[in-house]
Amino acid sequence: MAPKPAARQFVVYFDWDRSDLTTEAQSVIAQAAAYSKTGAATRILVVGHADTSGSAAYNIGLSNRRARTTADALVAQGVAGGVISLDGKGETQLARATADGVREPLNRRATIDINF
Repeated sequence: MAPKPAARQFVVYFDWDRSDLTTEAQSVIAQAAAYSKTGAATRILVVGHADTSGSAAYNIGLSNRRARTTADALVAQGVAGGVISLDGKGETQLARATADGVREPLNRRATIDINF
């Protein structure tokens, strides 16, 4: 019996104030979907994030849209929707700390955590 694959995280980046997928983001999602199928993932957590430009309330909505777009793309790649959970953190968990109102590309992301 083959060993279980290790848990792994993939990061999808978004353009400013957008929740649609870039070509690069689609490529990362395809890699994540393929990886999730290597050992039949039991849980995939997709968490959307935003930078600090815009209000906190707006950024919660934006991060939720980013998580949903990412999850929908995983399902389109053949990942079972039943193993996917979504969360949106808005601007509360920054990859790179910035002052309020800063457009930081590394903070505009969705993380895909795959567990087996």
